[in-house]
Amino acid sequence: MRLALKMATGAGKTTVMAMLIAWQTINAVRRPNSKKFTRGFLIVTPGLTIRDRLRVLYPNDPDSYYQSREIVPSDMLGDLERAKIVITNYHAFKLRERMELSKGGRSLLQGRGEALNTLETEGQMLQRIMPDLMGMKNILALNDEAHHCYREKPPDDEDEKLKGDDKKEAEKNNEAARLWITGLEIVKRKLGLTQVIDLSATPFFLSGSGYAEGTMFPWTMSDFSLMDAIECGIVKLPRVPVAENIPGNEIPMFRNLWEHISKDMPKKGRGKAKTLDPLSIPVRLQTALEALYGHYEKTYILWEKEGIQVPPCFIVVCNNTSTSKLVYDYISGFERENEDGSTTLENGRLALFRNFDEYGNQIPRPRTLLIDSEQLESGEALDKNFREMASDEIARFRREIIERTGDRRQAEKISDQELLREAMNTVGKLGRLGGSIRCVVSVSMLTEGWDANTVTHVLGVRAFGTQLLCEQVIGRALRRQSYDLNEDEKFNVEYADVLGIPFDFTAKPVVSPPQPPRPTIHVKAVRPERDSLEIQFPRVAGYRVELPEERLTATFNDDSILELTPDLVGPSITQNQGIIGEGVDLNLIHTGDLRRSTLLFHITQRLLYTKWRDPGEEPKLHLFGQLKRISRQWLDDCLICKGGTFPAQLMYQELADMACEWSTTITLPLQRQLHFPIV
Repeated sequence: MRLALKMATGAGKTTVMAMLIAWQTINAVRRPNSKKFTRGFLIVTPGLTIRDRLRVLYPNDPDSYYQSREIVPSDMLGDLERAKIVITNYHAFKLRERMELSKGGRSLLQGRGEALNTLETEGQMLQRIMPDLMGMKNILALNDEAHHCYREKPPDDEDEKLKGDDKKEAEKNNEAARLWITGLEIVKRKLGLTQVIDLSATPFFLSGSGYAEGTMFPWTMSDFSLMDAIECGIVKLPRVPVAENIPGNEIPMFRNLWEHISKDMPKKGRGKAKTLDPLSIPVRLQTALEALYGHYEKTYILWEKEGIQVPPCFIVVCNNTSTSKLVYDYISGFERENEDGSTTLENGRLALFRNFDEYGNQIPRPRTLLIDSEQLESGEALDKNFREMASDEIARFRREIIERTGDRRQAEKISDQELLREAMNTVGKLGRLGGSIRCVVSVSMLTEGWDANTVTHVLGVRAFGTQLLCEQVIGRALRRQSYDLNEDEKFNVEYADVLGIPFDFTAKPVVSPPQPPRPTIHVKAVRPERDSLEIQFPRVAGYRVELPEERLTATFNDDSILELTPDLVGPSITQNQGIIGEGVDLNLIHTGDLRRSTLLFHITQRLLYTKWRDPGEEPKLHLFGQLKRISRQWLDDCLICKGGTFPAQLMYQELADMACEWSTTITLPLQRQLHFPIV
């Protein structure tokens, strides 16, 4: 029998699993002849992050839920020790090679006979995954995030035909679902399963499954939705943009940010996009970061005043590893490589998230964490001094490994990847590796299973095709920070502010409309009939700008004026509102604190390095003073800020370049022409 429990994120799926295990185990121990109960449990998860988090279901874990949440009376804890619990990720069901053979070696051994079968058998796979359950017949399987586990329906001719990235994602989902359900079928056939219980906030069929996307599993027996959880007050109240100061938009720009910036974002992974400049991310993305960060800064100060010993957490969910690295570098700072091989520090644009101090030294305890598959493999995430600075927390991590596994050797050999994963899993927990983390930037590792309760702000920098994905990402911010009751014996309201995720409180699963095929037009050269019409362009090696020695002066006109408006920089005022409760305005007022001299220096430096520099040559630093004077004159006379914008928005590289264009196309009354472009 298979049953599904639909439970909103933050409603306590892990606690329910602990209660199921406790109820089954204690009854099985006290009624050993009954076949209704079991002491054997197989818990299957979609990834390592969730697998590591569910270790609290082991009775001997230091943070065991049975003790910390008083699932059973203390006199029954001894009975719980007799439970046999295996927690694994579904990837372990894949049959592995018993011996490593090269292609040539395999051909040599095979000869002209039948193909060699070097894969482990189903029995060997079960022995590898769940040796403690091999002697048991009645096993209870618990699927966490079970919307990944189903048997897809054979496609019909009338089914929706997916293309491009949608098709690849559907194939990936189906492959994962096939492996997961096949593994459970092997366990049932070899050992015996009494029941399979699914737990998920979104137990729906995914795109490409053969069922209408968003269709609820027919074996779902209970439905505790996100709206139910919000109304009960057991989760935070998400606030999304409902209004802005740009007229004419049906939906606020920051409600679906990706729609407005997607064409300017990288399409490839980090390995193929190393030359991208973090300071050149789209202006609207920079404005969204500034607006949400401004409110985070207020929240951070408020938490400090209240004596909360861990910081609130700001998370950014990106579309690929290239985008995540750009956003991470923009937020936390990075080393820019110069032409001569030296490096120059570009410190993070959001002060509370910087990983470098004011002297350019890397902070041993990072404030911003980048989590994705490439970062876990690169080994670049942690500073070399991290192990020394976090020695107490690492020692605690080692003790926990010994308590859980009894393997002292494993505890002594902790890789940087394990430390990074542990830092991510302990964000918001005092005295742990992730206790000081303020910002987490990720790709797909924050869509499910990551359950920090200090998340207060979420920014989506990716496409959100379904409400299922929206709910999964917003769910990372919905766990309450405090469950203490107020004077009225109720929870105080807690908010999570969200930008870039088009979440709809009232959305219901709907069938995705099919996309009509686009007409294809082939463009090709007509040869040799039209060879005579070929146009050849000269190859320009470069331009050189010759600067005179005379004093630079400038006269500005109407064409020199630059108006900063919400249409150009993005909404400067965004009203976030939940379905109930208090709203909040996200604005750019905090950027007005930027010192004018800092802005003037930045504009002049950008002007000097981009417009007054010969190709391949060093910048003419002797012109800095004169260009600074002209830049100050331009800021005083030609910069107009409207609609809640501030001069500080010129710190955005794209807008700074725009200002430099105005400054170099003006008329300059000199004794001779200011510059002579030479081809």
